[in-house]
Parts: sequence; C-alpha cells; structure tokens
Amino acid sequence: MSEIGNALARELGRDRVADDAATLAAHRTDYWILAHLRARQGRLIGGPACVVTPRSTAEVASTVRLAERHGVAVVPYGAGSGVVGGATAPVGSLVVDLTAMSRLLELNERSLYARAEAGMLGGAYEAALGARGYTTGHYPQSIDRSTVGGWVATRAAGQFSTRYGNIEDLCLGLEAVLPSGAVVRMEPVVPRASVGPNLRELFLGSEGTLGVVTEVTLRVHPLPEARALASFAFPSLAAALDTVRRVLRVGWRPAVLRAYDQVETARQFAAWAPADTSLLLVLSEGPGALVQAESGACAREAATGGGTAVGTGPMAHWLEVRNKVPSWDFFLDREMLADTIEVAATWDRIDRVYETVVAALARAPGVIVASGHSSHGYPQGTNIYFTFVMKPEPFAEAEAAYLEAWGRALRATLAAGGTISHHHGIGRLRAPWLEQELRTAYPLLRALKRALDPSGIMNPGALITHV
Repeated sequence: MSEIGNALARELGRDRVADDAATLAAHRTDYWILAHLRARQGRLIGGPACVVTPRSTAEVASTVRLAERHGVAVVPYGAGSGVVGGATAPVGSLVVDLTAMSRLLELNERSLYARAEAGMLGGAYEAALGARGYTTGHYPQSIDRSTVGGWVATRAAGQFSTRYGNIEDLCLGLEAVLPSGAVVRMEPVVPRASVGPNLRELFLGSEGTLGVVTEVTLRVHPLPEARALASFAFPSLAAALDTVRRVLRVGWRPAVLRAYDQVETARQFAAWAPADTSLLLVLSEGPGALVQAESGACAREAATGGGTAVGTGPMAHWLEVRNKVPSWDFFLDREMLADTIEVAATWDRIDRVYETVVAALARAPGVIVASGHSSHGYPQGTNIYFTFVMKPEPFAEAEAAYLEAWGRALRATLAAGGTISHHHGIGRLRAPWLEQELRTAYPLLRALKRALDPSGIMNPGALITHV
C-alpha cells in the first residue's frame, strides 16, 4: 500500500482504505466520455493511489489532514455521474468516496427542510421523503446515480426546476471539511438572514476544489395534490421558446417547460407531433386550483404563439423515458462519440445562441447531427441543451475531433453572450474556458482558492486550471 494508504489505515482502520485494482479502476474517472475513450485507447493517465471510504465527518477531516500533511491530492467522489471530468483522479491522488455516508438525518415537517449526509443517493433521498409525503422537487436525469453532496458540488439543476428551483435555491445549509481539515457548518436559516455574504455559496459549484461537502440541508415540499400534462406543436423552436418566455414573465411557474427543436421533436416525438414542428411539453403540479389556472394560462399562451395542442401523450412519454439514455459504450462500440453541451442566455440572446451553436457544431469535422432543446426556463432567459453525435475519421484521432467540436460550441456561446455551463459544471473539460467567461472575476476565484487551499491539494485540475 502507498504511504498515504498506510497512514490512513493506521488512522481510520484498514477496512476504510482500498487499493485493489478493481476499486482503483472504479474511481479513476467519472462518466466523461473522453475519459472512457482514453481508457479504451490505453491513454487514460493518472489514477488514485488509494480510495478511502469514511463513515463520518470526523473521518473525512482526519483524511484531509493526513493528505495535506503528505502533500497528496484529494478528489471527493460521490456516485461518479459527472460528465465533464470533474472527478478524474490525478496520478497518486487520494479519492474520498462518500457513499458510506448515506443517512437521512432529519425531516422537519413543520419548517419544511431535510438534512442528509452528502453520500446519500438522490433516488434514495427522494424515496425516503416521498414515503412521508414530501419531495425536494430536484430531479436530475442522474437522480439514481448522483448524490446530494454531488448536487451541491456541481451546482446541479433538476428537471422540475422551473417550479422548485435549482440546487442553489433548495440548499439551506451545509457542512464541509476545509483543505486544512477544519470542519465548517452553515446551519439552515429559514426563511433568510442578513449576516454578511452567503458563505454556503462558496461550496455550491466548487467541484471539490475548496473542500469536501459532508452534509446538506435542503428545502422540501408537500407532495403535489394535482398534476396536469399538455403538449403543443409550433412551427419553430423560436416560437415555442417565446411562449415559454411569455408564460414565465407574468409569474406562472409550471414544473416542466421543455421546448424541442425540429430535429429532436422528430427523433423523440414523431408519433404525436406533425412533421417539421417543434414540440413544447408542459407539466403543472401543486394545489388543484393552482394547477387548473396555470395549465389554462399555458394553453392560452401557446395558442397565442401559434401552437397547436397535441394532447398529453408526448408529455407522458417523456415522463416514462426521461432518464433512459444510451450508454457511452453504445457509441464507442460503433467508433462514434456523443455528448451534450448545456448553455444558457437571456431571452434577447437565446435565439442567436441556438442558431450559432448548432451551426458551429454542424461544421465540426465528423459531426453527424447537432440539435437542441430548452429544459430550464426563467423570467430572464433559458438554457439550451445541445446534443451532438460524431463519427471521426480516423477514429484514432477521435479525441482531437471531440475537443474541436466542444471548442467551436463554447466559442459560439461566448460570442453570442451566453454562459458556457448551465448545470453540468466546469470539471476539467470546460476549465480552460472559464477565465474567458468570468473575465475580471476570475482572479477573485483564484484568490479564494489560494486562501482556502494554499497547498493546492483539493481536486487539482478541476474548475481552475492554474492558481
């Protein structure tokens, strides 16, 4: 066992530390397709020296202190569902697997919040709440293979975010272990407080670079009384998006407002939508009177915008299949690559973002198809979730083609005034682009990293390329 592994075994017990080949391989990277490609080609460098599985915040703190003392990089690891390389372990690093810390600690039914350990899987967390009549309303596509701590660390968004909010709206408090090994708690303060900057924001989206999140407190909501489904076909994505804008600007908040371009509509909803149309899915839920009023308002706005009602079928179909996606192996077995790029912009810029990014991806070498849909709307703007599939020739040079496609998409996004990431985070894939977006604020992020992690041990290479 490595020096750090032996030290951890002495401190925590041999059962907490693993360095067998299977465990190291399982924690070598997250679900980034480029890492999977590199592994297939024998080019995935790095890898952890060992994996530690703490069972308490105190054990996490001991782990981090030992790593700092030995000068070993620390990579916090949840369920490994990230798709931008945020948990790709550098050579000789220490992976801290939090999944043994998976308890629901408290459900406060009067004040509507719950506390959970950071390693609790999202599906298990939601099931535990649901059994008692509550929901957080946070449903990422990865809900069954992501953790509540991972939601905070990556600044995640769920599929019902228009009603319930994103993770930064839901997170009321947290506990984290700093790079020094010190434990910091931000107790849940409901409904709000005016006691200086919101310090929990330091960890929302920090991707393990500022510490290890060990406990999270999230808002909960009573399970909805009623639900209404609807779907509308529009002549263009722009028309569907404008309906979303008009619905949200006056204050309606349906849980789901998803607008698909013609390519994705034809691929996923051809059984319901007329040819060459863009589909808008609408789901309202909550108190019965609210759902009735909200669903009626959405239908009126859709008709005003040129939409044609096509029934509940598409929305019901999406609910059934929304978390079923092909594995990366499906594409790699065919010498193909596929990926998604989720960006966002204000309403006055979103049409240009969609048009220029799709065009940029379509021109990238090897790209077969590029398409997009909007899945998270706000009164000020929306996101576009782009999907592209490519078949690089020769496949031995697939990585260069993949990075070229990403570069074209992010350049087009920035040029059109959008943000390079809506909810998947930065990881290692987007890290070279972050300074271009943050501009004058980037030195502030670097200074924060230096202040909290002067030894640079926390997940080096993710989020911040240089300190």
